[in-house]
Amino acid sequence: MSGSGEIPPMVQNQIAQLQQLKLQLEAVSRQKVQVEALLRDAEAALKELENLDDNSVIYRTVGELMIKVAKVDVKKDLSEKKETYDLRLKTLERQEERVLKKYQQLQQQLQQALGAAGTASTPTTMGA
Repeated sequence: MSGSGEIPPMVQNQIAQLQQLKLQLEAVSRQKVQVEALLRDAEAALKELENLDDNSVIYRTVGELMIKVAKVDVKKDLSEKKETYDLRLKTLERQEERVLKKYQQLQQQLQQALGAAGTASTPTTMGA
């Protein structure tokens, strides 16, 4: 039997997987925050656009240039961006749920393995 301080390779592997899942969860969460901010910006811009009359002058920055554009074109572009951000956000939410579920399952398995290892290494007395 191995020394009591050693962690079995299977448990070491599970710990590594758990750390990897935690990193994935953090990355997805950061992406989700970024997409939520982009979505809020697009929604705010669309709302402001609605407040303008149809013959208002609108400019779009392209690199270092500001180009005059029609309200209808800007509205169409912003609506498409909003739709894309909505879809991306839903995808990230589903991905976050899946990774979180895997993380929780692995965490539970790891706790059970460590609990079982702890009880297995504890000597028991039998009718001595």
